Amino acid sequence: MKRVVVKVGSAVLTQDGKIALERMQALVDFLAELKKTHEVILVSSGAVAGGYTRIKIDRRVIKNKQALAAIGQPVLMNKYARKFLKYNVVVAQVLVTAANLNKPDDIKRVKNTIDTLLENGVIPIVNENDATATDELELGDNDQLSAYIAKHTDSDTLVILSDIDAYYDHDPRTNPHAKVLKGVNSIPHAELEKDVNPNNVFATGGIVTKLKAADYLLACGIDMFLASGFDLNDVKRFMIDGQHKGGTHFKVVK
Repeated sequence: MKRVVVKVGSAVLTQDGKIALERMQALVDFLAELKKTHEVILVSSGAVAGGYTRIKIDRRVIKNKQALAAIGQPVLMNKYARKFLKYNVVVAQVLVTAANLNKPDDIKRVKNTIDTLLENGVIPIVNENDATATDELELGDNDQLSAYIAKHTDSDTLVILSDIDAYYDHDPRTNPHAKVLKGVNSIPHAELEKDVNPNNVFATGGIVTKLKAADYLLACGIDMFLASGFDLNDVKRFMIDGQHKGGTHFKVVK
């Protein structure tokens, strides 16, 4: 059975300062279906937004962001657990930092934990441990984290679900004639050097962090698929039906 990491960003999981419950339910429905044919690891943002539903403090201040993440992690996990209960699927929380993914012993422990969870039919839900991470160790809206997790768990594919529905030849927000690049085998260095441009108040990523994740994985021999997290039809067709209608497939040349 192939192993897939699915990453969902803050822009998808939050709306008006709250967890977007309908979009979360749609995600859970998709993952429950995907689990029939794949081992599924979820990398989920949304902890800071979850905390912000409980207390309203300035999330731009790092200590406040860390406090919000500490409050929001159990909020987020509780919502996931309740929604997966419909499918009799158990979920588990796995919190990591960038430091963990730079130490071979820590990497091995993370992989062993995730392997054991998957062997027992559990979906691991991975997130950066914002409550203890420092500025220097932040991974970038979980895009880099999901790429590292895909590599270190020997996954076959990383799927990123975002408010960015694909990789375009030009910025679609400023160029109405921008075209989707459906298949990409390499990423120009200049694209990786552009400024990060997140669209959501809770997000710290943007297309650049996704391209960096794809570039890293292509070098590791792992595919990545980028699609909309608002409308899951493209990812369902690609991952479940084997049809590539929309979204971008960053594909390793073999």
